[in-house]
Amino acid sequence: MKTTLDHLAIVAPDLDTGCAFVTNALGVELQPGGVHPRMGTHNRLLRLGPETYLEVIAVDPSANRPDRPRWFGMDQLAADTPQCLATWVARTDDIHAMDEACRAIIGEPEPMTRGTLSWQITIPADGHLPLNGSAPTLIQWEQAQHPASAMLDQGCSLVALDVFDPDPEKVQALLSAINFSGPVRLHGLGAHSKPYLVAHIQTPTGLKTLPIVHG
Repeated sequence: MKTTLDHLAIVAPDLDTGCAFVTNALGVELQPGGVHPRMGTHNRLLRLGPETYLEVIAVDPSANRPDRPRWFGMDQLAADTPQCLATWVARTDDIHAMDEACRAIIGEPEPMTRGTLSWQITIPADGHLPLNGSAPTLIQWEQAQHPASAMLDQGCSLVALDVFDPDPEKVQALLSAINFSGPVRLHGLGAHSKPYLVAHIQTPTGLKTLPIVHG
C-alpha cells in the first residue's frame, strides 16, 4: 500500500462563500465541478498539478437529503463557521489494505460517483473528520487518468501542506501505517488547541497561503 497527497478540501456553507474565500486568498477563480448524488453535495475545483487539486464542497440545496451522515463533517457545519481548510485527501493504490487501527480512525471504504468519475473513499460511519481534519481521508480512483489532468491549468501548484495538531505523533503514526509520502509537514500545538491546516500554493502572482496567514 502506497499513498500520496491527492487533494485539499474546503467545506463551505455554500459554494459561493467557499469560492470567494479561495479567490481572496489566491487570486484565481475555481471551475465548475459536479454533484455527488449519494451525499447530496456539490463542488467547484482548482487544479494544483496533474494529480492534485483543491475542492470547495457544500451541501447541494437542490438534492435530497442522504439516508446517512454526509462526509467531511458537513452535517455539523454551522452557517457562521469561519472558512478554512477542513481536511485533506490522500490517494492510495490499495484502499482495502488498511489495518484495523487505520479503519477505526478514517472509516471504511465506500463507492462514490460524480458524473463519469467513480472512486472508493473512506468515510467514518457518523461522517466526522478523521482526527478533526489532521488525518487524511483515503481515496482510490477507478480511472487510469487522474481527474486533475482534465482540469483547467491556471498556473497554481501545491508547494506544501502544514498540519498543526496537539498530537502530531498520532498523526505521524497513521501516515506511517498507510505508507504516506508527500509534501505534508506536521507541527505540534498545545494540548487543548484546535487542529488546523495551512496550504502553501504557488500562483501566477507568487507564493500564497490558504488560509491567509498574517504576522
